[in-house]
Amino acid sequence: MMFQGPAPAPEDLSGVQYLFTDIDDTLTTEGRLLPETYQALWDLHVAGISIVPVTGGSAGWCEHIVRAWPVKAAIGESGAFVMTARGNRAEFEFWEDETLQQERKERHLAAVLPLLGDRFRLAHDQRLRVADVAIDIVGHARAEVDALAERIRAIGGTVAISSVHINTWLGNYDKKAMSERVLQRLGIDDAGVARFVSFVGDSRNDAPMFGYVGKSFGVANIVPILGDLPSRPRWITSSPAGLGFVEIADALLAAKGR
Repeated sequence: MMFQGPAPAPEDLSGVQYLFTDIDDTLTTEGRLLPETYQALWDLHVAGISIVPVTGGSAGWCEHIVRAWPVKAAIGESGAFVMTARGNRAEFEFWEDETLQQERKERHLAAVLPLLGDRFRLAHDQRLRVADVAIDIVGHARAEVDALAERIRAIGGTVAISSVHINTWLGNYDKKAMSERVLQRLGIDDAGVARFVSFVGDSRNDAPMFGYVGKSFGVANIVPILGDLPSRPRWITSSPAGLGFVEIADALLAAKGR
């Protein structure tokens, strides 16, 4: 088991009961979920660690996740909702009122579209989104992405930048805010977060979670943007993306004697 810099000690991780995790370029590797990573999710589940993906991904993507993956819930569209599975049904809890959030999405989409110009396109899953607007940034220069983000902020949008998208919405939530709400519903207070919760991410939009969860990990591909993060992960894996997640799973399982 290898980490960049100090590795977590077993006593650091033995109490972890909940693992919150980003998806794109954290669980996925070049857009795919590797077999080793999917097995790691199942191994954690069997060991009694509840997994909660926290993603900018769409409602459509989250419905697949809660129905097909071994997860307790999925927080989607950067905190717009939390989704759980009940039998064959996916159930939403929105940050605010569902109708209000959907109306805001349509209004914000109309305002954002003229800002994209000829260089940017909406994410392919925009039609599956219920509360936010996602813009594909893969292949775009950092300066271009940041300039577009500033134009969106200037019209009142909240902006989060991941490795694959600019996510933008109207509302006062983010990944941390909805994660905090979910944990409170589970009876986990701030002291419990410090003892029982871990998080793993890879990009700028994960900074609020790194600041909130003390037992936090970054996968190796986060290294180039560490200087951009107001809050950094405590530990960094030696491998990138989904293979880095496997390293984290191995450390969590070893701490539980698995």
